[in-house]
Amino acid sequence: MSDEKRKKFVQLAESRTQAALNEIRKIGNLSNRRAYTFDEADVRKIVKALKEATADLERRFGSAQEDSAPQFKL
Repeated sequence: MSDEKRKKFVQLAESRTQAALNEIRKIGNLSNRRAYTFDEADVRKIVKALKEATADLERRFGSAQEDSAPQFKL
């Protein structure tokens, strides 16, 4: 049974991590100033939200904590 749980974890972790990386790359595409208008405050907010999400991810793997997923807004 634990072998099945490991297989499922690996399968989901790989696909979800790849999906997250793809979405982060899409956010990076927003840096095209010919197509979009933004300021440094916008960039700081985006980076802060991503850093907070990864910090939460690290905490959750480190210890059991309640789910908290704040919604991102500029």
